[in-house]
Amino acid sequence: MLKKKMTTHDLSFIALFAALTAVMAQISIPMPLGVPMTMQTFAISMAGILLGARRGFVSALVYVLLGAVGAPVFAKLSGGLPIIVGPTGGFILSFPLMAWLVGYGAEKQTVPAVVLGLLAGTVVNYICGMIMFSTITGQGLLVAFNACVLPFIPTTVVKIIAACVIGIKIRKRSLVPDY
Repeated sequence: MLKKKMTTHDLSFIALFAALTAVMAQISIPMPLGVPMTMQTFAISMAGILLGARRGFVSALVYVLLGAVGAPVFAKLSGGLPIIVGPTGGFILSFPLMAWLVGYGAEKQTVPAVVLGLLAGTVVNYICGMIMFSTITGQGLLVAFNACVLPFIPTTVVKIIAACVIGIKIRKRSLVPDY
């Protein structure tokens, strides 16, 4: 049961970040083994930092559910269950948990906690993505690591730093609701 009722203001921010994630998914660079490099994880991280664990989770869940019913919110304006149960579906399915972990760290309101939340969310995202990729493609975890993690590490570091810096600055200016 929810501790606090969600307000119209909360629901507006949840919808805004679900839409922002859909827009950021379209910033996509194809990679050789089929896992595109997108800005979805940046949007999910920002949702966690700015909305907190509960609202960030709901925003990411709304995004995943929109895609599951066929709305073209995933990379390359795709949507539907085939994407979610496909090789990259593990990444998408982990977004609500990723947002919750990032938000949980952000709610502690210290830079180390935000960074730990971002790292924990990213690790969960990578693990879920690797497992699904490996399961669907029949490839081993080493191939999954090489396809799903290794090429993304440099951009992930940049995204984590950017999300931390931008998210904390926005929070300090009180432009989003309190946790």
